Amino acid sequence: MTPVSGIPVTPWTRSPRPVCAWRLPDASATIRTAMPADLLSRPAYHPEIMERIVKERDRLIQRSARTIGLAGTVVALICLVLPGAVDTPLLVLLVPLFAAIAFALYRMGQSRSILWVVIAVLAGSLAILTIHLGNVGALYPITGTLASPTGLSDSAVEAIRMLSAWVIASVGIVLTISLGRMIVLAGAFLVSLIITAVALSGTVTAALSIAILFAGWTIAVVIGSLLATGVLRAARRITNIGRAHRTERQASETEAQRRQGARLLHDTVLATLTLLAHSGVGVSSSALKHQAADDARLLRQLRLGGTPSPKSSGDYTLQKPTSESVLGNTLENVKQRFGRMGLAVSWHGTGQVLLPSDVLDAFLGSLAECLENVRRHAGVSEAHVTITDDDTTIRAMVTDSGVGFDIATIGDQRLGFKESVLARLREVGGNARVFSSPGSGTTVVLEVPR
Repeated sequence: MTPVSGIPVTPWTRSPRPVCAWRLPDASATIRTAMPADLLSRPAYHPEIMERIVKERDRLIQRSARTIGLAGTVVALICLVLPGAVDTPLLVLLVPLFAAIAFALYRMGQSRSILWVVIAVLAGSLAILTIHLGNVGALYPITGTLASPTGLSDSAVEAIRMLSAWVIASVGIVLTISLGRMIVLAGAFLVSLIITAVALSGTVTAALSIAILFAGWTIAVVIGSLLATGVLRAARRITNIGRAHRTERQASETEAQRRQGARLLHDTVLATLTLLAHSGVGVSSSALKHQAADDARLLRQLRLGGTPSPKSSGDYTLQKPTSESVLGNTLENVKQRFGRMGLAVSWHGTGQVLLPSDVLDAFLGSLAECLENVRRHAGVSEAHVTITDDDTTIRAMVTDSGVGFDIATIGDQRLGFKESVLARLREVGGNARVFSSPGSGTTVVLEVPR
């Protein structure tokens, strides 16, 4: 390949990530995330949220009661229209009552008003009483039908059971959500029980019908209670999951900022202090002053709440806490910096490198840190960087012919490679590999996804 003086790297912009503001008033860093204030300060059971949940719960209960009640109304009416169930004049008299029941149940599914519950109970009870009165001939002046010599037909008995244990009992579903409604529930049950006992008195199945009535009301109350408590229980679990997620996210952001802080200090202040400790050997005094001034400016801005945005190792820009990072660095920036520091970098490769902005920052930061390691540890004044790419990956191979080292000697306390190179790349889905041995130089291969 033919060496080129610089390879431009053009970023494209990905959706911005949450920006975190740094503040270093003393030796310990305080991290303030740019999250909505109401998200962090909102209590676990916010009144507005709970009010909405309660409304949705009540709507679910009302619709369930309406569906069950209307289904029972249809079944009871079918029982009455069967041949021989009741006389036609009595059936004509019952139709308006069934229409009133259906309308009351329909409105009960839409409104929280207790009025429609009362109308449904009264209309259902009146229908049962009408069947009974028609059977004993008490409605003769209206229907012209005498008392039945054989008593209630089997279909009429089934219709009464459906009305008392199914249709009227369905209102019990909506009467379990408060103490006041439970009082209405007790009254509706007593009315249904008395009317059914009167209507079926003297029949051989009276006891069975009363047992069915108890069972129907019990099932309705259980359904209502399960819906009322189940929705709130689910809401509490969702709230707890949301709180745990926020806590985990905050902890993750805190850890990410701690690691970024370690890299920041390693790439800037610690690098400058290392140069000073070695009396700036191999570095011109002007370059040393330039780097120390940049570090001092960075620390001053951090104390004022600025946000560090890395351009390369030892080179950071500062933005306000809620601003997006300045991106679009080029490999030429890295070359010029290390040229001032006394390291000649030969670049190999052709074409443009197109990367997302966050991947580009990680790529350039890791590359610059590798070159910094060459300058400080390899004992040579020249390094080679080869840029290659394919459909999925961008690679940079940093090579020197210096003293080399034993890879096993890289300890956990060394931030230079494990944090500023390897961890930085892995955060964006990349990786790094090192090939070195004492006396044979070092080659580092950096990989990031396109």
